[in-house]
Amino acid sequence: MIYWFTGASTQAVTTGAYRAVEFIKANIKLEGVVKASVADSKKVVEICTKYAQKGMLNIFIAVFFGTLAFAFVEPFFFVGYLISIAIFGLYQAIFMANAGAAWDNAKKIVEVEMKQKGTPLHDATVIGDTVGDPFKDTSSVALNPVIKFTTLFGLLAVELAVTLTREQGSPMTNALALALFVVSFVFVYRSFYGMRIRSDKA
Repeated sequence: MIYWFTGASTQAVTTGAYRAVEFIKANIKLEGVVKASVADSKKVVEICTKYAQKGMLNIFIAVFFGTLAFAFVEPFFFVGYLISIAIFGLYQAIFMANAGAAWDNAKKIVEVEMKQKGTPLHDATVIGDTVGDPFKDTSSVALNPVIKFTTLFGLLAVELAVTLTREQGSPMTNALALALFVVSFVFVYRSFYGMRIRSDKA
């Protein structure tokens, strides 16, 4: 869940940035002007916001139904799931924050200290920074609310699952777990294949 989340959130940011660059290349001409118009700038922000919201909606629904599904499988299994979310989420967040900052700082060193802006070395660090920015500014910081939501909501969900197991029996909860997992999987699929960069801009 942790590694899917980081990949899906990075995918949403990447697609939004790609669409923003497409709009800038097609519509914004900076020759002879000091800065872009306010209307064009707002359009770029709108494009980035649209893809960020679309991506996070898929992610939230997938996490929501996935948490419910795991809670209905078995309470002790779910305790292990919560512990793994907290542990792997913590170390993944630390890794992504440090790796992203390293890429970002590498670009700044080449630009400021080495004075090699416009060189192949600078081009390489710019490419690295396109990964570093979503690492340190998006996925790593977004892991904190995901861990908190999963833990707090999961405790309520597992209580509901235990209550239903006592009242309805195991087959009822297993069927619910399967149905909820299918819903979660649909949005996991959408978070990648629905957000991928395609030439038709769909």
